[in-house]
Amino acid sequence: MKILLTGSNGMVGKNILEHADASKYDFLTPGSRDLNLLNAKEVETYLEKNKPDVVIHCAGLVGGIQANMKEPVRFLVENSDMGRNIVLAAKSSGVKYFLNMASSCMYPKDHDGLLEEELILTGPLEPTNEGYALAKIMTMRLGQYINKETQQMTFKTLVPCNLYGRWDKFSEKNSHMIPAVIRKMDNAIRDNSESVEVWGSGNARREFMDAADLADFVFFALKNWEKIPEIINVGLGHDHSINDYYQAVAKILGYKGKFHHDLTKPEGMKRKLVSTKKTDDLGWKSKTSLEAGIKKAYEFYKKESV
Repeated sequence: MKILLTGSNGMVGKNILEHADASKYDFLTPGSRDLNLLNAKEVETYLEKNKPDVVIHCAGLVGGIQANMKEPVRFLVENSDMGRNIVLAAKSSGVKYFLNMASSCMYPKDHDGLLEEELILTGPLEPTNEGYALAKIMTMRLGQYINKETQQMTFKTLVPCNLYGRWDKFSEKNSHMIPAVIRKMDNAIRDNSESVEVWGSGNARREFMDAADLADFVFFALKNWEKIPEIINVGLGHDHSINDYYQAVAKILGYKGKFHHDLTKPEGMKRKLVSTKKTDDLGWKSKTSLEAGIKKAYEFYKKESV
């Protein structure tokens, strides 16, 4: 089976390629120089030439709160264009299976309970990453419309919780929380800093899963395609406060200093915990503990920052 993996140089893509089952498939892994997803004609030409059986769409412009707030136009437009171009080209070139990687930021911002798939498009989005969320919703919806119109290609969307792990971005300004905290705390240890800054109160709750576990579900989905719902969350089923994550990173890294909270900084949604009922019913569960995941991410950071 030939699989086109977009975003193969990103964290999710690299974790997919590192998975033990990756060698069982023939992967096409073009970089942005080989395939510009923002160019519709180029995408069409590539798919017509290479004729993949499956597309796994992981590519996208991604970033943390700061990046999303700074460039909402870019996050909306580029992610929408990439999604539209790859989906329509896959349909026109005869791709049989399309696996779309979405985001839990598609859920309404004011829902404190478990985020079930049916809640998407039932309320306002979190303003700090609304542009990115709208682009992901558009791509998901486009695939649903294609499912209604034709049986030539079946389109399914995975909605992962927050991710971290090997191949993550560890920039303090342009990354998600856990890699940014690892970098901040490692710097604090090196500089003998007495405290590390936490955005907001630290009481907001988040669910972070090792990207290797998401990769594991991707291969589970390929093997069990007919059983996978049109939209399905992939997560842990439990969460922690931001303060808990800071404490967990401190324990792994050996940081002994204090934390100070900047209450002027945005925290995002108070809670974001996806329902894992559908993956539970399928018999799949994530395997990596928070401690093991942070250790693995930290080892990767140390190796890459040398």
